[in-house]
Amino acid sequence: MPTEILMPALSPTMEEGTLAKWLVKEGDTVSSGDLLAEIETDKATMEFEAVDEGTIGKILIEAGTEGVKVNTAIAVLLEEGESADDIDTSGADKKAAPAKDEPKKSAPETEAPDTEEADTEEPAVEAPAAPKDADGKRIFASPLARRIAADKGLDLSGISGSGPHGRIVKADVEGASAAPAKQAKAAEADAVGAPAATQPAKVGQSAEAVAKMYEGREYQEVKLDGMRKTIAARLTEAKQTVPHFYLRRDIRLDALLKFRSDLNKQLEGRGVKLSVNDFIIKACALALQSVPTANAVWAGDRVLQLKPSDVAVAVAIEGGLFTPVLKDADMKSLSALSAEMKDLAARARDRKLAPHEYQGGSFAVSNLGMFGIDNFDAVINPPHGAILAVGAGVKKPVVGKDGELAVATVMSVTLSVDHRVIDGALGAELLKHIVENLENPMVMLA
Repeated sequence: MPTEILMPALSPTMEEGTLAKWLVKEGDTVSSGDLLAEIETDKATMEFEAVDEGTIGKILIEAGTEGVKVNTAIAVLLEEGESADDIDTSGADKKAAPAKDEPKKSAPETEAPDTEEADTEEPAVEAPAAPKDADGKRIFASPLARRIAADKGLDLSGISGSGPHGRIVKADVEGASAAPAKQAKAAEADAVGAPAATQPAKVGQSAEAVAKMYEGREYQEVKLDGMRKTIAARLTEAKQTVPHFYLRRDIRLDALLKFRSDLNKQLEGRGVKLSVNDFIIKACALALQSVPTANAVWAGDRVLQLKPSDVAVAVAIEGGLFTPVLKDADMKSLSALSAEMKDLAARARDRKLAPHEYQGGSFAVSNLGMFGIDNFDAVINPPHGAILAVGAGVKKPVVGKDGELAVATVMSVTLSVDHRVIDGALGAELLKHIVENLENPMVMLA
């Protein structure tokens, strides 16, 4: 019997992907380890290898197909003695990828509950009927989400869903800050007679409703790819569920800049050039070792305190960003960190990182100084406990210890902290160690 080649799960959380490119064609002979295709997940493009040897008898999913579910048959492999005539294609249509952005359909009476509703201790309560928006279109929400929204008096049309195909789930309504249904109706009554285009858009307003506001105006509709959707969902989750607080410090960089210049002169022959960001990564990694209780992540109902300093670094790419993780950063030399960071950043821009290279870590660094940004507040990347936002080094007048006025290169940083993981005093201690490491760079080599 011909063997089906299935859509692989290239990360623990992958449910579907895009079959970006076939690297073989029908009739090609392949061996175990040969590259078959390039698969796009929400974060990366990864190569898919053959497990068995044989001949590619038929390609079932065309290159460029989006939303291919994991374990869907994408091709058929023929063993020795088999031919294309042995392939059964009667079920091919059933295995095809689903239509783009089409919500799963089910009868209202038998709609499948979310896995979150599997709590047997919760009494069975009939969920309200599926709601509709102002245009009469159905709002897709789980039965449990509808029930919670009804209990809290929330208007589902004002809530953005984070479930499959934008479906509203339990977490969305539990953390919703949308106006209650009664208040929303009152606000709409007050706005009667106002031009539609002058009314503020509600959070989670439908695409059609927003488009109506710009009728007659020229615009280009940009489709969201998997990465953009994931970024939007995670940032919404972070701002809605993570209690951020912010700590700010100015760091004098003159000693570091001189130390870096001297080191780079000595490293010229080795082809190594250290950046300020390399020192920042090292400083943060060492600070996490100095304040071990701050080297932690939020795990739902507990805190996990890590022993190694695994520092993630935000890398901007076209259409989004990656946060590759430098593991055991406290134990690596500056030159090793520099080389690893350059490699990860280059592969991130090509979307060639494997999931284990951008997942994990307890702390992140986001540096916009190279874009001329003086200071900013970064959003925590769950489950991390904190993220350091780094601004540009700018020459400013400063007052020295002797009271004399001088000019120094000053860099502003902001530490965004998850208050569930790190309290204010602990966060201040962590930031203090980061500042001390950067203002006394030689201690980082000790």
